[in-house]
Amino acid sequence: MPKMRESVAEATIIKWLKKEGDKINADETVLEIATDKVDSEIPSTAEGTLIKRLFNEGDVVQVGTAIAIISTDANVTISSSEVKTPPAKQTEAPKEAAAVSIKEVIAIEKKSQSGKFFSPLVRNIAKEEGISMLELEAISGTGANGRVTKNDIIAYIPNKGKTIAPAQVIKEQAPVASSNGSVQYKPSISVNAGDEIIEMDRMRKLIAEHMVMSKHTSPHVTSYVEADVTNIVLWREKVKKEFEKREGQKLTFTPIFIEAIAKAIKDFPMINISVDGTKIIKRKNINIGMATALPSGNLIVPVIKNVDTLNLLGITKQVNDLANRARNNKLSPDDIQGGTYTITNVGSFGNVMGTPIINQPQVAIMAVGAIKKKPAVIETEAGDLIGIRHFMFLSHAYDHRVVDGALGGRFVRKVADYLEQWDINKEI
Repeated sequence: MPKMRESVAEATIIKWLKKEGDKINADETVLEIATDKVDSEIPSTAEGTLIKRLFNEGDVVQVGTAIAIISTDANVTISSSEVKTPPAKQTEAPKEAAAVSIKEVIAIEKKSQSGKFFSPLVRNIAKEEGISMLELEAISGTGANGRVTKNDIIAYIPNKGKTIAPAQVIKEQAPVASSNGSVQYKPSISVNAGDEIIEMDRMRKLIAEHMVMSKHTSPHVTSYVEADVTNIVLWREKVKKEFEKREGQKLTFTPIFIEAIAKAIKDFPMINISVDGTKIIKRKNINIGMATALPSGNLIVPVIKNVDTLNLLGITKQVNDLANRARNNKLSPDDIQGGTYTITNVGSFGNVMGTPIINQPQVAIMAVGAIKKKPAVIETEAGDLIGIRHFMFLSHAYDHRVVDGALGGRFVRKVADYLEQWDINKEI
């Protein structure tokens, strides 16, 4: 399993493109893998014959682990009995469970009843070792926000089963009422005649998990500002045809919004942070993610790195490139990593404002609404006049653990100021 980037420790095999016994050329695609929301094709490192596939589709594999064996000698054959395959997952019940199979009773969920989240790697280890959700819940995690890491669960394995009895395992399947409402219950869903049951695809499952985790992690507060963007609308209308003719690219509003956000972050750097327990990590780089809707209906957030070092032309080219590659499933894992702030354009769907969910581990996100014409009071030296102006709403959601209303409100106001002060004679 090749290494994608520093923060990617594992990937899921989603499709084998070659069967055992197939001839393979060097750099020919052998399989497809998924990391986060990005699918990638993995080429062969050598020419030869695929002797053995060591993992199945759907398996989660750590980076650096052998996933297939290729014979590069045409005169040598390797029987499948000579290949050491990964051990099969344990299916028998632990001895101390007697007639009760813990694995049959326990489903290792991504999130426990108290809201703890467990990574795919931790869940796989738990299933292999027969560790229940109740035991996972009791493990003290050393990761960010108290998450259980690989080292935590490995250190727990020698003591597994000593703190929980089979009867308790069965009991944990039934939700227990909580006076403070901290326990979450799965609603009982009835399926009626004519209803259609649709299984979530892999990306939708990841989005669902990430959104629930964000709402559980951060107390969301949203501040709103209405901005007069008349100068921007008039300027874009004036230059967009010449720009497209010269650069071969469309000039949208998104790069303008991103530039204004980057400027405001320079003014208010404590928006550009992450939280690790009781520590605040102040980011040096300004990397802005832009939420992009895919043809499938799913959402992905490619990231423009070091936005403050780019001019409007550079931002425009990156916005168009990332948006096109996102829609054609050509993004790399690195393209969606490292974001420090996110913008989502709900105006593209005709919405005037939204209440976006923070893209963890960031602490803020901005939704920009549709631009609408409105009558407005215009102040002039000769007195006040009524005129037609272009307005839009900016919705700024932020993590109230570390961003108070004063900072969150001033930041979105500053973004609006940069938009309203746009130079109608600006060159690009």
